[in-house]
Amino acid sequence: MQILVGLGNPGARYAGNRHNIGFMVLDALARRYRATPWRRRFQSEAAEAEIGEQRVLLLKPQTFMNESGRAVGEAARFYKSELSEITVFHDELDLADAKLRVKTGGGNAGHNGLRSISAHLGNDYRRVRLGIGHPGDKNLVQPYVLSDFFKGERGWVEDLVDACAEFAPLLVRGEEASFQNKVHLAMRAKGWEDERVANGK
Repeated sequence: MQILVGLGNPGARYAGNRHNIGFMVLDALARRYRATPWRRRFQSEAAEAEIGEQRVLLLKPQTFMNESGRAVGEAARFYKSELSEITVFHDELDLADAKLRVKTGGGNAGHNGLRSISAHLGNDYRRVRLGIGHPGDKNLVQPYVLSDFFKGERGWVEDLVDACAEFAPLLVRGEEASFQNKVHLAMRAKGWEDERVANGK
């Protein structure tokens, strides 16, 4: 069973945070692919959907970010999923707003959700890095990721999340480069060039 994980913090107060863009992608996937209703399983909100002719588990850990690995590990053990079958959508400070990159393994760049998953499962799972930009000062990172997207940013956030959902069948089939390229082209077609994104803040 492939497991698509979105990282975020549970509860209404965090729903619009930059740190919760992973949850936003999972919600978009659930809508587009008519997933089963969300229910509490694996210390998460979980649903199943058919994406790219494959049945997948959608998982939003409810453990808070720093303990995401407990939830993902529980689901992976239940389904006997390999690391290669786990994809994690997460916010990425080291990418500009509205950018996306896919990679397998590598460092966690200080992301506590990834650190927790790697501690519980190992490092060689696939990550979909969703660029949220950097506040420019490492001392500002925590308040930045735990603040809501500005009104002027919501357009690109919605378009990026929707593009991830639209092209998810490529990702599920293992066509990471095609997925990344299609999302990039979709964002360019919407007019989200770097300068425009920056000006939207």
